[in-house]
Amino acid sequence: MTKSRDEPRLQPSAAGGGHPRTVLVVDDDSLLRKILVDALGTRGFRVLTAATLLSAAETFAASDVDVVLLDEVLPDGRGHTLCARLAEGSPTTKIIFMTAFPEFEHALRAVRAGAYDYLVKPFELEALLLAVDRSVNVLDLESIKRRELFRRNRDTSEIALVGDSAPFAEVRRLVELSAPSDAPVLVTGETGTGKGLVAKAIHALGTRHAAGGAFVALSCAALPDNLVEAELFGWERGAFTGAVAAHEGAFGMADGGTLFLDEIGEMPLHLQPKLLAALEDRVVRRIGGRLPKPIDARVVAATNVALAHLVEEKLFRADLFYRLNVIHIHIPPLRERPEDIPALARHLLSGICKRREPAEIDDAELARLGSYPWPGNVRELRNVLERAVLLQGGRLRPWELIQDSPLPSQFPARPASADLADPSKPLLLAEVERLHIGKALRGTGGNLTLAARVLGISLSTLKRRVKQTGSF
Repeated sequence: MTKSRDEPRLQPSAAGGGHPRTVLVVDDDSLLRKILVDALGTRGFRVLTAATLLSAAETFAASDVDVVLLDEVLPDGRGHTLCARLAEGSPTTKIIFMTAFPEFEHALRAVRAGAYDYLVKPFELEALLLAVDRSVNVLDLESIKRRELFRRNRDTSEIALVGDSAPFAEVRRLVELSAPSDAPVLVTGETGTGKGLVAKAIHALGTRHAAGGAFVALSCAALPDNLVEAELFGWERGAFTGAVAAHEGAFGMADGGTLFLDEIGEMPLHLQPKLLAALEDRVVRRIGGRLPKPIDARVVAATNVALAHLVEEKLFRADLFYRLNVIHIHIPPLRERPEDIPALARHLLSGICKRREPAEIDDAELARLGSYPWPGNVRELRNVLERAVLLQGGRLRPWELIQDSPLPSQFPARPASADLADPSKPLLLAEVERLHIGKALRGTGGNLTLAARVLGISLSTLKRRVKQTGSF
């Protein structure tokens, strides 16, 4: 591949945050590795090396790598197999293939696997250095474009990611990095932290939104088990009683866009293999349909439960968990980033007061809000501010409303049944059920989803029983 010697070069030390760019050299030729380490090192790059696919994958996973120089033939396999994994897990990394086999098929395979460039051995050292410079130039241009797009979109009410604390800055960084990719994203965090907002931001900052692709959200917890499959994959006309017309389902509506699966931990176990197949093969089969339908939907999933724990309890498939967990974004609870509360409160107020009289909140009141643990996170903060606007108006005093609304831990516990004091007196069946449900809820920290699975009943049944018996 011919390279121009007059092409401008980038100083690697000018990379984001003032840190040098990192290059991973993957080749089983120890002499070539040493030459490249010396040459790249003198130009200011941080250089890592690996001689096998396995060690390359481990090194890549443990470091932030900008450019990979990847040999095609390695002792434990072919480079293009690793290339596909790296390109999916880190879409911004540039991969340059190095091979002694210049056949067209090898070049085509490398490009399809996600390679940015392709060099044929033996090559001049200058040609390789220019290829690295070119890839770093492209990285910086892409980074500038993403930052501009992020700044342009971040303050809109729809996808505002407000907060400059270190924990939340990491969330924004991962959103920015993952947006250009098609890889699945798993968003975790407590209820009310803004998982849906992060999913919308990933879509809005990506190429799918720019191309007009839709953002489709489906809550796995909001549907009965027998309707999840139909709403997710769609149905054909006449597939069942009442199916008077075909329905494309959430996957079909998100074709070319992003499908947000909220509360993925609620996905019925018997449907998880079908979801995995849709992610792997990029096809879906509607209920009543005979032929699979190709689908190009980027999936972002969210959960407020520990999926790894559900995997251990065999309540969630391990293979589906690993397929969804390609890029993981954890949103810290509001109590772990109190320094973000003033900016967040002012941003929420601007939206709340958009069609109302303007309201103000002074710095002293904002400082008081920072001392509250916010068990309901951002959703609770918005609720308090909205009530303050409605009830107080003008200069707001939300702290007074918080004081009037006790924390969940301050609610008095329901007294145990007096019948427990007399073992000879049998308990009523309803009381036994109440105590058993209460024990399951306490054992799962109040997590209704996990408690329902422990009890062997559906979530809707558990919610009905809790309401009837007053458990927990």
